[in-house]
Amino acid sequence: MKKKPVSIRNIADELKISVTTVSFVLNGKAKEKHISKELTKKVLDYAKLINYRPNQIAQSLRTGKSKILVFMMEDISNNFFSKLARIFEDIAYDKGYKVIFCSNENDDEKSNELITLFNFRQVDGFIIVPSPGIKDTIENLIKDNIPVILLDRFFEGLDCNSVVIDNEQASFDATLHLIQNKFKNIGFITTASDQTQMMGRLSGYDKAVSQNNLKAITLQIPYSEINKGKSKEYIKEFLDQNPDLDAVFFATNYLAQSGLEVFKVKNPKLINEIGIIAFDDNDMFKIYDPAITSVHQPLNEISTALMDVMLPLLKKKDVAETTHQIMLKTELIVRESSLSK
Repeated sequence: MKKKPVSIRNIADELKISVTTVSFVLNGKAKEKHISKELTKKVLDYAKLINYRPNQIAQSLRTGKSKILVFMMEDISNNFFSKLARIFEDIAYDKGYKVIFCSNENDDEKSNELITLFNFRQVDGFIIVPSPGIKDTIENLIKDNIPVILLDRFFEGLDCNSVVIDNEQASFDATLHLIQNKFKNIGFITTASDQTQMMGRLSGYDKAVSQNNLKAITLQIPYSEINKGKSKEYIKEFLDQNPDLDAVFFATNYLAQSGLEVFKVKNPKLINEIGIIAFDDNDMFKIYDPAITSVHQPLNEISTALMDVMLPLLKKKDVAETTHQIMLKTELIVRESSLSK
């Protein structure tokens, strides 16, 4: 027979105190309600002794809060997102929140399905790396007074909390670094996307080469083709069509990974002969020979900013009352791959 769960009434009956007193102690309100330290300790010690676990569903119904956040990203297996998730999880836990992580694969249908599911389960708030076509869905969340923060990218014209990096400046600085190291024919390999983060990276590259009277040489790979594993085919063709390239700037770490594999197959010496920069660092980039220069996003700052925006948002009666658009700076980690050859 399944053992009946222990309730706060059991604790109250055993200690001969009121259910309300037990509830205040277990919910961290003993000091606020002027409950003595001795009685507080007595309640907590007995709860621990009998292995008391609160009924989360009942608690949620009573308070209207689940203490659960949803963190939806593009691809949790990506090095950047997985590291970010790990840091954010610790910060949220310290604040009393649990986090459900999920991937939308930059797909609108999957994004909408997941948002509907978790909204129905009454999670407290959403952190979303949005796919391109869910602007209306995000707007409806805000209209329904549900806390939401957009991460990594945002929608023009939508007044929504967001935490992003300065993609344009980061890309400009990285391209300028290559130019200062005497590279003249710099290719830029990116995704074919009109999302704000990718547009910013392309814009930064274009601005840097234009200001230095150089020619823009770009490859934009459709995201659907990347998902099909065809990145390497596109990159190989791009290199064949542009034999004079002396440097390549990859707009994402997964494109850089594909590009490095192409270099190895096409010509193992190529990795030593041309300049290379990747947007987003990867632990493997440190041990390549040469080690790969990368644009590093401030993971701790991003995670802290997300929680700093989310906590007040969770307490607001009107989530649209004030919004915060936070833009953080990146760091260019210079390694051997981008230095003058």
